[in-house]
Amino acid sequence: MKEMNVTAMSPAPSSAQPAPHPRRWAGLAVLCASLLVVIMDMTILNVALPAISADLLPTSVELLWIVDVYGLAVAGLLVTASGLADRFGRRRILLIGYAIFGVVPMLVLVVDSAPGLVALRALLGVGGALIMPSTMSMIRGLFTDAKERALALGAWVAMAAIGSGLGPIVGGVLVDVFNWHAAFLFNIPVMVVAAVAALVLLPESRGAAVPWDFVGIGSSIVGMVSLMWAIKEIGKHGLGDTSAWVTLAVAVVSLSVFVVRSLRRKVPLLDIRLLRKPQLSAGLIYALVSSIAMAAVILLLAQWMQLVNNYSPIETGIRLLPMAVVAGVLSPLAPRIAAVVGVRNVMVFGLVIGGLGFAALYPGGDALDFRLVVVCQILIGASTSALAVGSALIMSAVPPERTGNAAALEETSFELGAALGVAVLGSLAAAVFRSLLPMDRLAEYGVTADAAGAAQESLAGALTVAEHMGADGAALALHAQSAFTDSLTVVGLAGGVLMLLAAVAVWFMTPAKITLDDVEH
Repeated sequence: MKEMNVTAMSPAPSSAQPAPHPRRWAGLAVLCASLLVVIMDMTILNVALPAISADLLPTSVELLWIVDVYGLAVAGLLVTASGLADRFGRRRILLIGYAIFGVVPMLVLVVDSAPGLVALRALLGVGGALIMPSTMSMIRGLFTDAKERALALGAWVAMAAIGSGLGPIVGGVLVDVFNWHAAFLFNIPVMVVAAVAALVLLPESRGAAVPWDFVGIGSSIVGMVSLMWAIKEIGKHGLGDTSAWVTLAVAVVSLSVFVVRSLRRKVPLLDIRLLRKPQLSAGLIYALVSSIAMAAVILLLAQWMQLVNNYSPIETGIRLLPMAVVAGVLSPLAPRIAAVVGVRNVMVFGLVIGGLGFAALYPGGDALDFRLVVVCQILIGASTSALAVGSALIMSAVPPERTGNAAALEETSFELGAALGVAVLGSLAAAVFRSLLPMDRLAEYGVTADAAGAAQESLAGALTVAEHMGADGAALALHAQSAFTDSLTVVGLAGGVLMLLAAVAVWFMTPAKITLDDVEH
C-alpha cells in the first residue's frame, strides 16, 4: 500500500475509489442519530442528580462514581472496541452497542440502590464505547469521495455539539414532567428505531483484523481508566491527593507497556506509528483542545448561571445553547470554507477565535455581563465547528482498513480533553476562588474553622455555609459569588492562551498546501 504525498494538490483518480454507497446519506442520518443519543447521555444525568440523591441517598463517593463511571468505561474501552469492530464487523459491533443502550436502561425500573445505578451506568459506558468509534469508521466506508466525507464528518461533529447542548434541557424536562428514571428510559425508543434503520441502511464493513493481544487490551483498559480517574481526582482534591498520584503511576506504567507493545508488534492493536503523520496529530490536537474548551465552559458557566444568577437547570440549559447551535450550524459548512481558504487556515483560525472567545470573559471581572458570556459561547461554538475539518484530516490520513485506529485515537482525544478541561481548568478556578476567600476574611464574616473549609471548597459550599449564618450570611454569599465570577474570568484568560498555543502548534504541524482530497488509499 503506497502512501501519497500529503502535499499533493489533486485527488486520487476516481478509478482507484470504490463506488459511493447508494444509501450513504440515509446511513449517515442513522449514525448521527446514534451519536446524538450517546453524547446526550453524557450530560443528561447532570440535571437528574438532585432527584437521584433524594431517592437513593448515595454517599459522596457513590455519587462521584455515578457521575464518572460512564466516561471511564467509554475511555477505557475505545481501543478494544475499535479492534473488535475491525475484526467482527463495524455494523455488528454498532448493533451490539445499540442493544446495550436499548436494554440496559430498563434495569433502572428495578434499581433501588446507588451501587446498582453505578453498575447500570458502567454498562451504558460499554455501549457508548462500542458505538462511538464505529460511527466514524463507517462514515469513512460509506463516503469514498473526500469532499462528501468531509461534509458527512461536519454533520457528525454538529450532532456531537447539539447533543451536548440538548442533554441538560431534555434531562430537565424529563425529570420535571416524570422522574429521574425517565432520563434513562429516553434511550430505549431511539435505539429501537436506530437498530432497525442500521440493519436496512448500513452495509457491513471490516478493517484489518489484528491478532489477539490480551496484554495490550488489558494494559490499554487499565491505563486509560487509571489516567482518567487520576485526572479527575487531582481536579477534585488538588495536587496533594496521594491516591491520585498512585493511580497516575499505574496509568503511566500501563500505558507505557501498551505503547511499547504497539511499537514492537508488526500488527498492533492500536498503531501508535500513525502519530508520525503530522496532519493526523494536528487533527488530534484540535480534538483535544476543543474538548477541553467545551468541557470547561459548560462546567463553569453552568455553575455561574445557577449559583450566581439563580437560573433553574432548564433555564441554564437554554442559556448554554448558543455554543451548541453555532457549532451545529457551522460544522457542515467548515469543509466548504476549507476548500476555499485552505485546511490549515481554517483550523488555525478556528483555534484563534476559540481563544478569543475564552479570553472575552476576562474583561468582565467580578461584574461579568451575560452578553460577554454569549460572545464567549458563539466564538467557542464557531471554533468547535472547525473540528469537522480536523476529523476529515484524521480520517484521510489513514488507509480504509485502519480507520478504526484513527477513530479510536480521536475519540480518546475527546474523552481525555473533557477530563483535562474539568480537572486542569476547573482546578485553576478552584485555586483562584480559594485565594479570594482567605481564612482571615472568612473569620470577619464569623465563619468558624469547621465551616471555613467547606466555604473554601466550592461556591455551593460557601452558599450553604452562608444560609446557616445570621446577618453576615448575605455578605458572605455576595463575596463568594464575586470570587467565583473572578475565577471564571481568570480561567477564560488561561483557556484563551491554551487555544492560541494550540493554534501555533497546528500551524506548524499541518502541511501548508494539504487539501481534504489528499487521502491515502
